[in-house]
Parts: sequence; structure tokens; C-alpha cells
Amino acid sequence: MATATAGSSSPPTPHADDSPEPSSPAERVYVAVGREVAESRATLLWALHKFPQGAFVLLHVYSPPKFLPFLGARIPAAQVREQELAAHKEMELQRISDSLDQYLLLCAQEKGHAEKLLVESDDVAQGLVDLISEHHVTELVMGAAADKHYTKKMKILKSRKARFVEHQADPLCKIWFICKGTLVYRRKAVQLSHEEMQECRQSSGVTHNSVEKSGSLSEMWCVANTWLCKSIREPQIERTTSDPSYISSKDNIKESYDSCENFHHFLKKLESARREAYEEKCRREEVERELYEAFQKAQASEILYLRELKQKNELEEKLTTIMEEIESLTIRTDELCLKLQGERERRIVLEKRGAHSDRIIKDLMLQRDKALREAEKLRAKKGESTATAEGTMHITEFSYSEIKEATNDFDHSMKIGESVYGSVYKGFLRHTNIAIKKLNPESTQTQSQFNQEVEILSRVRHPNLVTLIGACKDAQALVYEYMPNGSLDDRLACKDNSKPLSWQLRTRIASNICSALIFLHSNKPHSIVHSDLKASNILLDGNNIAKLSGFGVCQILSDQFKATTTLYRYTHPKGSFVYIDPEYLISGDLTPLSDVYSFGIVLLRLLTGRSGFGLLKEVQQAVEKGCLQAILDSSAGGWPAIYAEQLAQVGLRCCEIRRKHRPDLQTEVWAVLEPMLNSASTMLCSLSFKSVSEDLGGVPSYFICPIVQDVMRDPLIAADGFTYEAEAIREWLDSGHRTSPMTNLELSHRDLLPNHALRSAIQEWLQTNGD
Repeated sequence: MATATAGSSSPPTPHADDSPEPSSPAERVYVAVGREVAESRATLLWALHKFPQGAFVLLHVYSPPKFLPFLGARIPAAQVREQELAAHKEMELQRISDSLDQYLLLCAQEKGHAEKLLVESDDVAQGLVDLISEHHVTELVMGAAADKHYTKKMKILKSRKARFVEHQADPLCKIWFICKGTLVYRRKAVQLSHEEMQECRQSSGVTHNSVEKSGSLSEMWCVANTWLCKSIREPQIERTTSDPSYISSKDNIKESYDSCENFHHFLKKLESARREAYEEKCRREEVERELYEAFQKAQASEILYLRELKQKNELEEKLTTIMEEIESLTIRTDELCLKLQGERERRIVLEKRGAHSDRIIKDLMLQRDKALREAEKLRAKKGESTATAEGTMHITEFSYSEIKEATNDFDHSMKIGESVYGSVYKGFLRHTNIAIKKLNPESTQTQSQFNQEVEILSRVRHPNLVTLIGACKDAQALVYEYMPNGSLDDRLACKDNSKPLSWQLRTRIASNICSALIFLHSNKPHSIVHSDLKASNILLDGNNIAKLSGFGVCQILSDQFKATTTLYRYTHPKGSFVYIDPEYLISGDLTPLSDVYSFGIVLLRLLTGRSGFGLLKEVQQAVEKGCLQAILDSSAGGWPAIYAEQLAQVGLRCCEIRRKHRPDLQTEVWAVLEPMLNSASTMLCSLSFKSVSEDLGGVPSYFICPIVQDVMRDPLIAADGFTYEAEAIREWLDSGHRTSPMTNLELSHRDLLPNHALRSAIQEWLQTNGD
């Protein structure tokens, strides 16, 4: 910025204590101020106090910077783009204008009148000299030096700018040099007559015109002012040493103007020197530009190198990680191969043992079947039914370890059902999916229920009764065939998003349960009353064939009770409240008609899909009002009106409060259900297992392939534990299936094992009964 500070090469006697002369009203006092208010505050205040009636011009000379700061470095301004240079300059000028506004505010606070003047020059000192000459400045206040250089003994100018201005400024201008609010030096104006002032200004103007033709304005002013100051100062010195009058000074000034003949020669040399300096400046700027470009290229190369080095390091790290993973996978693969090899060897050993066991089981089964046939013949001769023979049918005894292994130690995830009497688990035992019912050990009736179910289910067989495979006394567990479609209660509620039962399937389920109840009630010599018939005790196999379960509280009506058409037995009421016979609940008399009441509730639930609470009253009201269709389960499809009406009437009759008004299952109910079953069966996509068995002429169920429903010729065991015809299961797997045809669960592998024992049994049976 442009606050000039300093002294002169031949300093005159300082006048630090001189008070400034009051300026005339026409004259303006110019005060040179710096960029920051703190730099020139003291100088401005001095001027305001010394010229209380003056008009001030706050002067600042802006010098464009030759180097600009950029990313911590200084870049030559010539190498910066014009847009960026213009933006930087605009920012600097705005800051300077803000500072000048603060100076004006300071003047206003001191009740002084001031205006601001901002000029631009490559050199601050030269700009001040030019401005003094151009504006004919007669009074100027500026700094003598920076405030930090001020001392009480300071009597000379220490600033280069101040010394330059003191030497080169128009001699008619009076200048006060201030430092830290103190007058350090005062340059008085040369007292010239009016004619001498005009001659000086004309001479100065001539010099201007001649220099403009050969050089720049700033250079010309420098030369003119230097010459003018020398020509005027020499007679001033003579005046002060010899004669105090101005006559001698005037003569000397005229003599000095006569020396202008050598001035043109001096200008030629100056122009030559200026041209050489300009060429040198151009060469230096070219070198600086090349250096800057080389620096930029080096910096770009360094950045590119660092980026590539970083990428290389990242790739090396990734490669190292991948190599470690490959090595780890290789080791893991080797371990798995060794483990697989060991498993294959153990599997071969187990297959050999299994084949041997299958042969033993086959022999035992053949012996058992032979013994059963002989026993049947003996019982037939005695007129007794095979199903109710006095001798107890033997069932398979399983060890506690086998039960634990089949259920993964009764893992909670294997549990598929739970009641007050115990829990039901799904298991896998001897290559077969089974259901294991583990009775509650805390119940006082656990042993009696265990014995009851074993006694009943080991003596009777029916397609619609759940099959008891075996038992484990140590675990108080019963092993049943696995029913993949769960209970009727779950299916009516569409549990686990299962598909709703169609009305055809519901009709067949009602017929299945009716057939099972007729079989139990007509059992000879003792009728069997289930006494806990409900939807949760009706299970559905893979083909939605209904099978009755839950025989833990059933009762056998022996000969000691009444042998009339209405058999009964007095006992404590048991079972679910919704399904319990009201008369049985009141009197405790248990008869087959108690099962008829429960069957009626099941029929109404099949029709409506609703729970049993309040269902009987809702159906009665709907039938009376003729709006039965409004309460039918719409998810079952379109019930034929006649079938729905007949089933509703049968269900309501079965639920009569008085037993004597309830229908007989075999003569009345079956007569209604049988035509419905025949009509619904023609619409179903698959036949029941019972029908298939009857069509094949009593072939053992384990001889029939579940896929093609025909006797197997080449039986193979799949990963689900079921045995299939070789051609059928291979076609199933080759068509892209990954699930079991029976359970619809994903197969753990696609390997097939030959079932030699079953194949031998089938061949023997074919030879015995004829192919």
C-alpha cells in the first residue's frame, strides 16, 4: 500500500516543532494513507488536528502485485489467467475501499470534511509523485517510516518512498512527514514568482510531450522531476548559504534551464537502457514461465506416481488376501475330501450292514406274516374277528437311544404338536419319517394312557386309523406313521399358509372319519368308544386321507355292561368341552352315541370352517331362516346346495341333546355320505390309498411305489427314506426336481440305494400269490 515513509539523502534541518501553516480555503490537504487503518491512523489524526479548517483528500496508491499466493507458493502474476487476475484485483480494491471508508468515518468523528482518492501505479512512490504533479498538489501529509521504526531522536527520513517523494515531488508542494503521530521532517515549497511557476510548468509539459514519444509516462515523470528538482534545489542551497533574497535563486534557475541542450542526448541513452531492460524483463518472464510449467509438470508427475504407487499397494494387498483365501480354501478342500472319503467308506460299511439287517428283517416279517395267517385261520374257525382277538398283537419295541437319536434328543425345533397329555415330535427312524408322541411324565395318567393306546392300536387296523409302528416304555413314547399334512384343525385354519381344503376333500374327510367310527363301534366282541373325537385328533396324510388318532382316553365296552343297542359305560367326562356329549357331561354314561355328537360338530366345522363355540346355534338359525349359504366356508369352493343342506341336516341331527334322537352312523349317516363321496371322488385328481390297495388286490402297502401306484420291480431308497420304483424316481430326479415326492421337502442328496430286502420280499410274494 502506499503510505510513504522516510528521509532524504541530503536532509535539511528538520522542523519537528514547526506548526503547520493554515491552508487557504481553496487549497486541499492530501493525506497519504495505508491499506490498513492501523498503519495511518496516527498520521490522519495529526493532519486533522493541525488543519482544523482544511478540506482533506484521503489518498491511496494501489500497486498491483507481481506475485500471487497459490497453494502455499508464489506464482508470477504474468502466468495467472486474466479471469483469476481480475478476480484477485477486484477483491483487493474492495478491501482498500472498505479501509478508506473507515478513514472517512474517522474524519467524520473528528468533524473534518474529507473525500477519498484511489489511484493505481506500478510503483507507489512514483504514483505519489505523478499524482502531485497531475493534481497540482501543494500540501501533502504522509508517513516518514513505519511506526515500529520510530524513536524520539529520529530526525531523518528512513522510508525509501519518503526519500523518493522528497527528492522527486513538485518543488511547489509542501510535504509533512509524520511517524507515530509526530512530525519528523518538513519539506518547504520553493517560493517562485508567477512567471517562474509558469515556465517550470511549461518546461515540465514540454518534457512530457517529448518523453511520451519515446518512453512511458512514469519513466518520463521520473526523469523530468529528477532534473527539475536538481535545477531548482541548487539555487536554493546557494540562497541559503550566500544571499537570503530570491534574486540569486531566480538567476540560477534560468541558468539551469539553459542546460536542456544535453537533455535529448540523455533521453536517447535512457530509451536504449529502457529497451534493454524491457528485453531482459521479457527473457526473465519467459524463463519464469518455463520454470512454472516445468514445476507443474513435475507436480503432476509426482501426483500420478503417488496414485499409481497407491494403486499398486492396494493391488498387492488384494492379491495377498486372495492368495491367503485360496490357500485356506485349498486346505479346507483337502480336509473335506479326506472327510468325504471317510464318510463314503463308513457308508459302504453301513450299507453292507443295512443289507444284512434288511435280509434279517425280511425273514422276520415273512415269519410274522406266516404266523399271522395261521392265527387268522384259527380265529376264523372259532368265529372271532382278527381285529379283536384275545391275543395281543406284537408291536416293535424301540430303545430309548433310538428315540433320542430320531428326535435329536427331543429338540424343540422337531416338535410338531403339544397337548396336556404330551408332546409330538417329528423324527427319522430306520429310513422312515415317523411321529413320536412322548407322554407327559408329570401326569398321573401317563402310564394308563400309554397302555391304553398300545392295547387299542396294536389290536385293530383300519385305513382311517393312525398306524402305531412301535413304542418305547423307557421314554413313555409311542411311534406312529408320519402325517405330513397335519391336523384337520390346522388345515381349517390354513396354518402356515397351507392351501384351503376343497369341498370335495372335506366330503371325503367326513366319510373317512365316519368309516373309522363305524369300525370302532362295530368291533367284536367289545365296542370301542373314542370319547375324544375333535378336529385336532383327525390327521391328514400326504394325499389328505383322514386318519383318527388320540386313543389315550378311549374306552372298551365289555360284555359286563348292557348288551342292548345302546351300549354305555359310566366314567368321568373327558375330552374337549365343545365336542363333549351333553348327556355324557351330565350323567357320565359313555356310549357310542357320544362319538356321534362329536362327529356332528366336526361335520358343522367342515361346512363352515368356524370354531366350535356357538357353532351349533348359528347353523340352526341359518337353516331355519334358509340362509345356509351365508355361513358356508367360501374357501372350500362352491358347495353344491343339496350336499350342503344334507350335511347340515345330518350334523344337526348328530348334535341332538337327547341321544335317542341321534342317527345311526352305519345305517343313516353313511347312507347320506356314500353318494357324496362317490360324486366327490370323480372330481379329485388322485385316489385314496385305500382305493389303490383294493384295486391291486390286497397288495401290502410297502410293495407299492408312491409315484406310479404299482407293485415295484426294482425298488430304490431315496434320501427321504422312502422306497420308489427305480424308473419312476430316476425320471422324477432327471426332470429337475430337488424335493421328495412324498414330503415335498428338499432332498439332502440325489443318491439312490437298492433295497435288496424289499425286492426279495416282493419276488417271494409274487411267486406265492402269482404275478
